[in-house]
Amino acid sequence: MRKGTLVAAIGVLAVACSACSGSSDSPAVGHPGTTSLGPGAAASGSVSSSAATVPSGANWTVYHGNAEATGVQAAQIKLLPSRQAWISPILDGQLYGEPLVADGRIVAATENDTVYVMAARTGHILWSRHLANPVPSGDLPCGDISPVVGITGTPVIDLARHEIFVDADTLIKGPSSSGGVEASHRLFGLDLFTGKVELSQSAMPSAGEDQLAQLQRPGLTLDHGRVVIAYGQNFGDCPGPNGPAHGYVVSIPETGGPLDYFQIGSGKDRGAVWMGGSPPVVDPQGNIYVASADGYNLGAGQPYDDSDAVLELSPTMHLESIFYLSDWQQLSGGDLDLGTGDPALVDGFVFQIGKTDIAYLLRQGHLGGEDGEVASLPVCQGNPDGGHAVMGSVVYVPCPNGVTAIRVSAKAPYLKQLWTDNDGAGGGPIIADGLVWTIGHDDAVHGLNPANGKQVVSIPFGAFANHFPTPTAADGLLLLPGTDQVFAFMGPAGLPPAPPAS
Repeated sequence: MRKGTLVAAIGVLAVACSACSGSSDSPAVGHPGTTSLGPGAAASGSVSSSAATVPSGANWTVYHGNAEATGVQAAQIKLLPSRQAWISPILDGQLYGEPLVADGRIVAATENDTVYVMAARTGHILWSRHLANPVPSGDLPCGDISPVVGITGTPVIDLARHEIFVDADTLIKGPSSSGGVEASHRLFGLDLFTGKVELSQSAMPSAGEDQLAQLQRPGLTLDHGRVVIAYGQNFGDCPGPNGPAHGYVVSIPETGGPLDYFQIGSGKDRGAVWMGGSPPVVDPQGNIYVASADGYNLGAGQPYDDSDAVLELSPTMHLESIFYLSDWQQLSGGDLDLGTGDPALVDGFVFQIGKTDIAYLLRQGHLGGEDGEVASLPVCQGNPDGGHAVMGSVVYVPCPNGVTAIRVSAKAPYLKQLWTDNDGAGGGPIIADGLVWTIGHDDAVHGLNPANGKQVVSIPFGAFANHFPTPTAADGLLLLPGTDQVFAFMGPAGLPPAPPAS
């Protein structure tokens, strides 16, 4: 172990629930089996729910809803027929994380290092807290987030503590070893009800690391009273001006204190953990699964450096098992990260896909080492575009050519492709109200039939969504992150109750 907007009017949308089982009694608009409505348009479905239905599934406190990041809203939340509930005010920076929901409140964090809490009922801002000065993109050695980099990864909420945890990239004024500015990643804990700062501490191992080159892209998660944070490099994998930048997985007590960590890469730098914005995946025993990206150790005779791998870590950051391919140097040299996708836990297996467009099936708890996969299957046409969803034995993969459903079996051939959506819906999917929901490249959210991938609904929400966007379903709402706003749609139950005071 190594320690160490766009804003546009949004029409009313109504769709027959019979479409969820592969048929539709509603007339198609623009696409068979699809309802797609522009501003001011309206349609009526053949099935409706009682307006007295009480919204359920009130909370969504971590990326894709739970520690295993399955993206499944298990409660009987009803989203169809759906209509606009509200649009948030324009926030002070871009949104790259998924909106979260807790105790009648919506939580969103911006690249300007500001956390906002809004009423789920109205979208009105209850409080906001500007935590620090973000890092101007011009001060970074490379990257594609602009004009500033602050809070990029999705926060996480501990409901028992009523506390929001975020990792903020902060600018430190003053000289560094090269005479320039320095950056620091800090973990903040904020009271959900008041915004009071309960925790502020360094969240990165400091020895020899240049945090100007570190990007905190994956969502945060919780494990046995600790906040788990993963790091990588900025887009371009460039080294920092003041030193190396390795990939890390870090674990910090929720109350603050010394951190445990695992460093990826025995070389000079690299080995990012980014996984399309998905957090480290935590199994019921508390072990943590991450996937790493390109490494540095290229050329004959160089030692393997944990790059382009799937890693299983203990809660104390010991390496328990690993999977990697024997051509890891070629993968790193060709920028063919295995770690673009996130590990999916399915029926005792781990499903992983990266830039090679090949999915690998591994045994959970014993990942197999070098070339130790149980099975493999060509799947995507291009990089996965966010976190997966898992329902039963099926993994829904965010391929850029369309969300793709893969069934995992305990017997050969182990992996079987069921369908691929062809309607431009390729973002990180979630599952709610019997549909697979995904934000497409057309700035619309699409609802797909999980049985065959056919599009049932399409909701244009009139806002450019940043890279790897993913929706949220909670408190009777479907929430969509735009560039710098949150868009909310409500189901037949109407608006959720007003948030409790405390």
